[in-house]
Amino acid sequence: MTARAIMVLGTTSGAGKSWLATALCRWYARQGLRVAPFKAQNMSNNARVVPGPGGRMGEIGSAQYFQALAARAAPEVRHNPVLLKPEHDTASQVVVLGEVRRDLGAVPWRERSEALWPPARQALAELMAENDVVVIEGAGSPAEINLHASDYVNMRTALAADAACLLVTDIDRGGAFAHLYGTWALLPPGEAALIRGFVLNRFRGDAALLAPGPAQIRALTGVPTVATLPMWHEHGLPEEDGVFDHRAGGGDEGALRVAVVAWPRISNLDEFQPLRHQPGVRLTWARQPADLDGADWVILPGSKHTSADLAWLRAQRLDAAIAAHAARGGALLGICGGLQVLGETLTDPDGVEASQAAPFGGDAPGLGLLPLVTRFERDKRVAPVSARFGPLEGAWCALSGVGFDGYEIHQGRTVFHPSLERCAEVLRNPAGEVLGWQQGNVLGLYAHGLFESPAVLQALLGHPGRTLDQVFDGLADFIDRHFEPGALEGLLRPAVLR
Repeated sequence: MTARAIMVLGTTSGAGKSWLATALCRWYARQGLRVAPFKAQNMSNNARVVPGPGGRMGEIGSAQYFQALAARAAPEVRHNPVLLKPEHDTASQVVVLGEVRRDLGAVPWRERSEALWPPARQALAELMAENDVVVIEGAGSPAEINLHASDYVNMRTALAADAACLLVTDIDRGGAFAHLYGTWALLPPGEAALIRGFVLNRFRGDAALLAPGPAQIRALTGVPTVATLPMWHEHGLPEEDGVFDHRAGGGDEGALRVAVVAWPRISNLDEFQPLRHQPGVRLTWARQPADLDGADWVILPGSKHTSADLAWLRAQRLDAAIAAHAARGGALLGICGGLQVLGETLTDPDGVEASQAAPFGGDAPGLGLLPLVTRFERDKRVAPVSARFGPLEGAWCALSGVGFDGYEIHQGRTVFHPSLERCAEVLRNPAGEVLGWQQGNVLGLYAHGLFESPAVLQALLGHPGRTLDQVFDGLADFIDRHFEPGALEGLLRPAVLR
């Protein structure tokens, strides 16, 4: 191994590991180093399409996709060799090196970890051999003592890479010093010795009030506090876990109101992050009919389990509210699973969507707002997309002729209903395959990534938004200001025995 590994661990989920790892990727890349991200296993329904072995396409977690771009590296499946995509509370789809492994889906957690560590370890070794720096993200907490023996994502990876580890905690939640000390104390001594610095994230107020906490915890552990990072809502990256925040994003009383339906199994929600920072846009999440009141646009996002989320939609009576919005001429957009829900019918002859929430599979009537039928199929379509809109009408007419790059991840095939009048086919890829349909102000797309396109944002909203490079450079500038002088460079040097 030739690379130096820098690892970001967290005292809890949501402490800030993903965005800090992204910032580190850009910071080290700006030093002229070859940098790659790595996360041995991610659990997320936010995924991106990237190249895999043998020229086929595969999936990785969105966080590692953004980290690779921040590192100025081409995203690929080795950056996140294992991806778990939750389908319901007790089961996940297992993706290994970008490919779905149905044989591992039913294997118990601990036994499955032993099967997944070898391909993850091999991917790590290859990246370490090809780069100067590998920035590694951990998962949850490394001190979950009930899972420690089978956890390969945190300290097993850290030991394999001889990583210089940062332990980050969310001080805004309270109990930060206890979290740091407790995590350190529960690790075996050889693992605790890898922790080179503590990071206090999301701090509000006067930093002088922290004293004497950092000095006391260093006396207890020998680990310095190397950064106190202020609360920063506008860094530009979506949060890794769940809906990225609970505040209405952007805009004022005169803003365009965009309501995204936040059904339980929402996927690829990160593609809406650019809207949150767009001037003149107010983005909100909708979980009940009242949340759609006054919305200009309603968006049905992707879903990891379309039939279960459709059942939830009806139970919340959001189906009637969405239909009423469309009947009033409101703009309505469905993406991937949202597109499937807009159709007349969903069929599932092979039981692809069968689960506790939908024991008989995905057979169900849709919302009937597009004359389409979707059949769920066992083979998942995973592909990059380069597509251009044809002529559109009404609320979406500004997209006419606009091209964008995105991606497809779905297990359904959608066609016209044989007994209904056809609507307009408005989006095709270079192979001529239809990826979008429109009827009135209702638009349905199989392509993710629409709002990540500056051309789309310019056409619809009159402003291209921040570029990803601007976001990544902003992250790097932020940690450069707030880490102790020399701390980031020091992580590249071997540890001094304490």
